[in-house]
Formats: sequence, C-alpha cells, structure tokens
Amino acid sequence: MFLEKIPSAGIAHLSYIIGDDLEAVVIDPRRDCDIYRDIAAREGVRITRIFETHRNEDYVIGSLDLARRTGASIHHGKALDFAYGQPVSDGDTFEVGDLRLLILETPGHTFESISVVVSDSNAGDDAVAVFTGDALFVGDVGRTDFYPDRAREVAAALYDSIFNKLLPLGDQTILYPAHGAGSVCGDNMASREFSTLGHERLHNPVLQKTDREEFIRYKLQERHEQPAYFRKMETWNLQGPPALDYIPAPSPLAADTVEKAMAEGAIAVDLRSPEAFAGAFIPGSIAIPLDMVSAYAGYLLRYDHDLLLIAETDNQISRAVRYLLRMGFDRIAGYLKSGLTAWEVSGRSYDRIPAVHAATLEKRLHNHESFTLLDVRKIGEVNEGRLVGSTHIFLGDLQERINEIDRTRPVVTFCGSGKRAIIAASILKRHGFTDVEDSLGSMQACKQLGCEIKTR
Repeated sequence: MFLEKIPSAGIAHLSYIIGDDLEAVVIDPRRDCDIYRDIAAREGVRITRIFETHRNEDYVIGSLDLARRTGASIHHGKALDFAYGQPVSDGDTFEVGDLRLLILETPGHTFESISVVVSDSNAGDDAVAVFTGDALFVGDVGRTDFYPDRAREVAAALYDSIFNKLLPLGDQTILYPAHGAGSVCGDNMASREFSTLGHERLHNPVLQKTDREEFIRYKLQERHEQPAYFRKMETWNLQGPPALDYIPAPSPLAADTVEKAMAEGAIAVDLRSPEAFAGAFIPGSIAIPLDMVSAYAGYLLRYDHDLLLIAETDNQISRAVRYLLRMGFDRIAGYLKSGLTAWEVSGRSYDRIPAVHAATLEKRLHNHESFTLLDVRKIGEVNEGRLVGSTHIFLGDLQERINEIDRTRPVVTFCGSGKRAIIAASILKRHGFTDVEDSLGSMQACKQLGCEIKTR
C-alpha cells in the first residue's frame, strides 16, 4: 500500500494518489497531471479511478486529461449535474487491493461535496484516513459563502457533515484535506499539512463551536473574497476544461515585440520582487511577484487578453506558467528575453516607484501631511489593526474602484509586507496616477517600529 500527497504551490492545493496491489486512485488531480502517471509507473500500478471531492472554484481540475491518458473512470457527487464522469452516493464503496474506499456525502462547502473514507480490510472496518476535500481543513473548515441566498442552509449542512459524519469516523482517522495554508478557500488553515480527526476535534478553533446554532452564526459572519476567475473555474470544472496535452514553453520576445503586443492589448506581468519592480519597470506593466500569482492573478488578469511575462530567471518563467495554467490562463504569448535589461538597453523609457520607509510614513501621518495612504489588505487584516488615517480598498477590488481615489493627492500603497503594495502601486501607475509611492515592509515594518495602530 502507498499514499502520496502532491502539493501544488501557489494555490496551496493538495491532491493525492493512493494504491495497493496493481491499482491506484487519484483524488482531486491538478491540470498538469503527468505527475500522477509518473508515480503510478514508479509504484507499478495502474490508475483506475479518479475522485473529485467537489466542483473546484480555485483551479482547473485535471480529471479529464488524466482519464484520457489512463482510461480511469471519474467519480463525483450526485448533487450536481456534471457533463462528464459518474455520480456517487452515500455508502458507495470501491476496492483497491486490500483498501476499501467509502463515499460520504458531506455538503456544506458545496452541495455535491463528498469525502472519501479509507479503511484496510486486513485491519477491520475502522477508518484509517479520510479525504475531506474542502469540508474540513487542518485548523479550519470550508467556506460556505457560494450560495448567499441559502447561507443558513449550507452552514447547517456543513455542521452536519462535520459533526455527524466526519468526526464519528474516530479520533484515529488521518485527515487529508484538499488545501493547506495560503489557499483562498479558507483564512485560518494551519501551516502543517498533517493531522487527525481527534487532534482537530480538540484543537481546531471552529470545531470548538459544537453547538449547531453557534457554528451557523459563526459561518454566517465570515467574509471571504471571491475572485472573478472563480466563475470561469466553476464553468470549466462542470463542463470539462480544454485539454492540456503538454506544458507550453513561452517564446522569448524582443523588446520591440513586447512593446507592440502591449500596444495591441496584451498584459505584461512582472514577476520580480517588489524591490526590483520599484527600481525600474515597463510603463503599463502589472507587478505580481511570483509567489503572489496564484492569489491575485485571478483578480487582476483577463482571460481574453494575451499575457507577457517579465522575469529575472527562467525558473520564474516556468513556475509562473504552471501557476497560470492551473487557473486557466492559457494565453501566454511569451516573455521578454533578458528581462528588464533588454528593455533598458533598447533605449525605451522605464518608470520607477519610490519606496517609503515605515518611519517616514509614521512621521508623515503624525504631521498630517496631505496624501492618501491606501491599505489594500483583506478586511479581516484591516480589522485587526490599521494605521490611523488610512483608506482601505481591497487589492482585488482596486481596478473596479480606482475612481474612488483622489488623483490630486500623492498616494502611498500599503499592505502586510510590501508585496501587495507594489501590485497596487503598479495598478495605479497603469491607470494614470503619477505621484505614487509604496511602503516596503508595510505593516510588518510598522509593528517593529511601534507605529500607532488602530484596532476596531
């Protein structure tokens, strides 16, 4: 028997392959799915089934591609009418060597959500592990905000799924969720990716709300952001996404080609660090540091525009391509060969964004200088502490709310560490703001220096 977890960086997605004897099954495969076939070949097994715990909102599922390459059948919850695969119901079982897989319908995050319980026929019927999808995480539970007109119903369904179906599997049961810390599918997941139902029952903060009404009230009060790309993912993952036969290698482009493509509507995405972007960048480009791509590309990029990548290394390019493909951004037209150096030596103009040290920012606020301090963090972060006098617009909403910002005043962008601040600064510059600075270090630096922080 074997079980292997496959983490997908950026979206904090966790998929799994589990097998015994000559067979294996895959749980929630990602779009670039060759890794599952590689593992199966190494273990000497054939992938016979693929289980989707729910229709995913935050990435493109790889089930159809994997099924085409392996002949495996696809299974998902019966409460949603998928255009492919086979529905499963409560109590359905599947044998994989000496492993027994039991299906539990665990709605709440979505109505068709299922969990897959694993037991070893050599050791009785007790659960060994459970794949919970987005119903239960390490340190948190699934979000229930996708059905605002049925908010109480789905929150109650999640309570019943967790307390009446999952936790009764026993404290010994190993927990395998579909996401880890950093996922947009939850705000408070633990940084570790291993736990048991017993540990979560004792230490997961949400599971301490054992009273059904208290749990429901808690879920109703939650506020989550929903990137626009979620709708695209939901459509593709219901109907079946376009095939991805291979991971494309973007073409290297000269500076004049990049300039022409941008003039024709292509979006230039600069993957470099905040410090590098602030020092010099191509006018009109959007800064999205590489480790921010999966979190914010879905808010800021468009599926009907070509994308051009600007980076410092080939590794940044290859990683960004995978991150973008997992979110369905297939129109990657190429990358600027030799990066900013190529742009600079061509004689083309470039821009820069001055950085404001946290101590200088604090002094400006204390002296009541005239400027806009734009805080682009999530509302939950802002509620935990904000600088007095700041204006809050969540980064994901900035492009739609750009006209709410006074163009006659200087703007300093601000976030948790400076990464989102540089994204916001690039958006402001792209929309014609001229006097823009960013706060490198932002709130983390302010806390170190003892800035005046207001809490709600």
